[in-house]
Amino acid sequence: MMRMIAATLLVMAMTVQTQVAACSIEDEILQMVTIGSKLEYQRQIETLKTELRREAAWYSIHVAAAAACRGSTETGGSGPHANVVLAKENTRSCTDQCASTEYTICDADVAIQGSFGKATSYQEKVGNYYNYGCGSPGNQNVLFDEVKAGNDDIFDLDVNSKSKYSSYYRFCCCRIP
Repeated sequence: MMRMIAATLLVMAMTVQTQVAACSIEDEILQMVTIGSKLEYQRQIETLKTELRREAAWYSIHVAAAAACRGSTETGGSGPHANVVLAKENTRSCTDQCASTEYTICDADVAIQGSFGKATSYQEKVGNYYNYGCGSPGNQNVLFDEVKAGNDDIFDLDVNSKSKYSSYYRFCCCRIP
């Protein structure tokens, strides 16, 4: 009888150990899944932040291009229609590029570049610009062509960059006659 009780207790103890071990493994797996989910969630957040920064950077240069066009035209932009800014193709003149749209008149070809971050002094350079004029392709460097640029190339435009080449993006300022 004693052997039977001992055997039963041994089986019960083994069953409890197996359940405890299984519970621990399940808990560890659940914890790993939770950590994995958190890491994936953090990666997704970082991806979204990067996309938002990229979109804000492209938007900012487009607004700056519109302002540059506004300031580069003799009349500040005129006519009964909205004037437009087009990303400039590096091998064409803005005269030709504007003429291929309904906005057939070229007012300017502007190249702009800005710095990242807030200015900290009144002598700090925060941007560069050129107006190449409408009639020639001007600087034909492909790095100045937004359409041919990579999505993250916008982050290579810092005028204060000392570690790598920093380019401009060029734009055509066009209007309807």
